[in-house]
Amino acid sequence: MGANVRPAALHPRLAPKLAASAAALAVAGGAVACGGGTPASSAVVSVSNGGCGAGWKLAGPGWHTFQVYNAAAEGAEVDLVDPANGAIYAEVEALGPGTTSPMRLNVGSGSYEFRCLFEDADAITGPTVTVGGHARGTPAIVPVTRNDLFGPARTYHDWIAAGLGTLAGQTATLAADVRGGNLAKAKADWLTAHLTYERLGAAYDAFGDFDGQINGTAAGLDGGVSSPDWTGFYRLEYGLWHGQRARQLTGVANTLVSDVRGLRDAWPAMEIDLLDMGLRTHEILENALQFQLSGQDDYGSGTTLATVGANIDGTRELLTVLHPLLAPRYAGLAAVTTWLDRLASLLDKAKRPNGAWVPVSGLSTSLREQIDAATSQALEELSPIAVITEPRRT
Repeated sequence: MGANVRPAALHPRLAPKLAASAAALAVAGGAVACGGGTPASSAVVSVSNGGCGAGWKLAGPGWHTFQVYNAAAEGAEVDLVDPANGAIYAEVEALGPGTTSPMRLNVGSGSYEFRCLFEDADAITGPTVTVGGHARGTPAIVPVTRNDLFGPARTYHDWIAAGLGTLAGQTATLAADVRGGNLAKAKADWLTAHLTYERLGAAYDAFGDFDGQINGTAAGLDGGVSSPDWTGFYRLEYGLWHGQRARQLTGVANTLVSDVRGLRDAWPAMEIDLLDMGLRTHEILENALQFQLSGQDDYGSGTTLATVGANIDGTRELLTVLHPLLAPRYAGLAAVTTWLDRLASLLDKAKRPNGAWVPVSGLSTSLREQIDAATSQALEELSPIAVITEPRRT
């Protein structure tokens, strides 16, 4: 994932959002299937600095659309919560002054209240409203806070540090191959090192300029693949698989070693944005779909499917460190594992007995369709995690 072409793809924000659950991830203002239940009713909810959603009531459980109006002079985030524990049923973000946004969900029997978070102000809550009956609705999710994410982030930071140490050794071996003129071995060692880098999925933004230097593509560069500014893994791949000689590639390989060592040494002072911890669980594979499964980032080795496998490994590592937070909040977590396993097993079918990989263009129609379907379903199962783990004020 080269930084020079990735920023736009790495930040598809899900706003305005409703809180996610295993049953549903509803987006404010978007269509949500009612499942053949009772026709939806509508209630107007006004929020301001002086009151958060006072005066609303519902006739009973079922699908409801709350038209949330911000009467304040500041922007707001408005949550529908469980008064007992602050768990969020639904959420509208970035509600501007004087604007209205619909919040639609299946309201079950129980107690509800609106909570408003205005800019530069403490949270305020409205009155508790009780919905009678014995109906089940959209379940609430206990919000994740920054404090909740500090532990997983430290664990992941340490894992990245270990990976960068491994990568430094692998790129040194790769450069020695090139300097010695053993380009056949360099090809094998290039893939080993590149996959190690591709597993470090959630940290790319934290790497700053190092990511572009280490893993940037030729896209957008003056001169494209002939650009003297192109460095890193993809530049070396292009040279190794396009017949360039050791003397042409020695400088490229040595620069890669230097950049990796620079990143390794700088990493202890770098930080991962806590928001990225959950966001990347979806985006790593999303970028694999766009750049690797399309073959776009194949500069001659034909190993983009191996890269997708490394991206799956990186996704799994994030899921492991986030598991204590996700397990009690996301009932669909088992389905995530199922579909990642399914995708990994399909990718293995593209690996030849000699260790080489079938390029994307060489896949059979059947296998390509199965891989695409498994990737799409895995992304569907991963998509709620970004919302569930977004750190929130409470």
